[in-house]
Amino acid sequence: MYLPRYIKQLVGILGVSLLLALPLTSQAGDLLPSIPKGKGDKCVEPTADMRINHMEYILHQRDDTMRRGIRTSKHSLKECIECHNAPAKDGKVARVGNKEHFCSSCHIYSAVKVDCFECHTDKPENAQYRHAVKGNH
Repeated sequence: MYLPRYIKQLVGILGVSLLLALPLTSQAGDLLPSIPKGKGDKCVEPTADMRINHMEYILHQRDDTMRRGIRTSKHSLKECIECHNAPAKDGKVARVGNKEHFCSSCHIYSAVKVDCFECHTDKPENAQYRHAVKGNH
């Protein structure tokens, strides 16, 4: 059956529009990342601000620490990990690259590489969160 070109284009546009509208349906929660809550009452900055500017804070903190010798904990990566990457109920700590890791939960979703943990630890330093070392000690 022959359809005029504008009809084919209209059908294509409607099809794409329907696909783009899927995330707006009731199942949209399944498509969005599940972001683990921190263990504190509130973050060092408002949540909306941190979602947009966290990298700026981390880079500014890095510059203050590494180049100026100023060490504070407010925006330090170590403090973020201590609060936001607490162990699960089974006692295990999510590692970077796993969707349950606080940073990875959004970075995987947005396809943004997290390179902080090439040098920094991706789990809290608190000894109670560490897995036991196996061996003859």
